Amino acid sequence: QVQLVESGGGLVQAGDSLRLSCAASGRTFSNSAMGWFRQAPGKEREFVAAINRSGGTTIHADSVKGRFSISRDNAKNMVWLQMNSLKPEDTAVYYCAARQGGYTASSLRAEYAYWGQGTQVTVSS
Repeated sequence: QVQLVESGGGLVQAGDSLRLSCAASGRTFSNSAMGWFRQAPGKEREFVAAINRSGGTTIHADSVKGRFSISRDNAKNMVWLQMNSLKPEDTAVYYCAARQGGYTASSLRAEYAYWGQGTQVTVSS
């Protein structure tokens, strides 16, 4: 089992940067692909980025490609989401998630078994 705690959210202006952190506990972290999702008010939770268990493969949603970057450090049990050139439409609660028994990066929400409590990101125009 994996427990996840996000941090690093906040209120920023358009064009600013933020780095979200996800601290994971549990012996299976290094065997789990990880992902970031977000949910804006009144909208479905959507995929943002994912990384495979080794960190060698990443995928990003088209809406954030070139602006956001996911990374991990298995020795530290940490996953990060670097967000640059933020836009008002990036405003959402951001969630860290871990796959159970899955090594590859995936954009499918249903493949993630463990979720953090979320961290709010608000981008003002």
